[in-house]
Amino acid sequence: MKIGYIGLGRMGKNMVLRLLEKGTDVVAWNRSDEPREEVKNSGAEIANSLEDLVKKLELPRIIWLMLPAGEIVDEFIEKLSGLLSKGDLLIDGGNSFYKDTLRRGKKLQEKEIKYMDIGVSGGPSGARNGACLMIGGDKRDFEKLRKLIEAVSAPDAYGYFGEIGSGHFAKMVHNGIEYGMMQSIAEGAAVLRFSGLNMNLSEVFRVYNNKSVIESRLVGWIQEAFAEDANLSQISSKIDATGEGEWTINVAKELKIAVPVIEQSLEVRKNSDGVKSDSPEGYRNKVVSALREKFGQHKVRL
Repeated sequence: MKIGYIGLGRMGKNMVLRLLEKGTDVVAWNRSDEPREEVKNSGAEIANSLEDLVKKLELPRIIWLMLPAGEIVDEFIEKLSGLLSKGDLLIDGGNSFYKDTLRRGKKLQEKEIKYMDIGVSGGPSGARNGACLMIGGDKRDFEKLRKLIEAVSAPDAYGYFGEIGSGHFAKMVHNGIEYGMMQSIAEGAAVLRFSGLNMNLSEVFRVYNNKSVIESRLVGWIQEAFAEDANLSQISSKIDATGEGEWTINVAKELKIAVPVIEQSLEVRKNSDGVKSDSPEGYRNKVVSALREKFGQHKVRL
């Protein structure tokens, strides 16, 4: 299989490197040069423009977009829709809002261009070593892409959820759940840290992550962070939010479903800039920031 790939950020570059290792031919395009050179050295064919990328692919073409959510996705889809042919397939692997996905799918359907949404979890390390994929689109397209999906994902770490929009909807809810889980871990860590019992939190979380009820990748990541620096002294107490948690809250309100844990987790992030870094609340916030660095390589250092 040969695919086009647009967007070589932390996630995209690592996914392309994995695809190349798995025997998929990739034609890649990216605005900046450095990641293009890296994937080229690993065997990718580099396109000089979107037009060049489309020309290098055989019909029916498959193009994977790995772009930040928002207008940039519309920009690229608009450009590509004028270059593609009937039966070509576009995949949006970014964190797009599902209503945008529905709108884009309808627009592409009018031009008889196929469209799939694939929510990707696991961070840059998952993209490199096997990601978790949440897939929406036509079932026939999913079946045709199964080998590609298996190449990208970790073993048994993908699922087809239904029509266009369902993949991004599932990823949106996943990120909302993630907000609540991270906040709960951070609150527990702060209680442990300020208990006066002088416990080694790296050791506590090592045990938590060995057959306990709360065993998880998040618990494992914060154990690593505490092992590196129990006080998280170089981590910012300001927590950034990328939007997906708020999408979950807004959709829940539309559905008249209360989501107090996710909602409060977002409020903590919004108010984190005003919290003193040396306070218990500041330490709690540092735990969330440390987790964001561990799984997503987000910039959280002072």
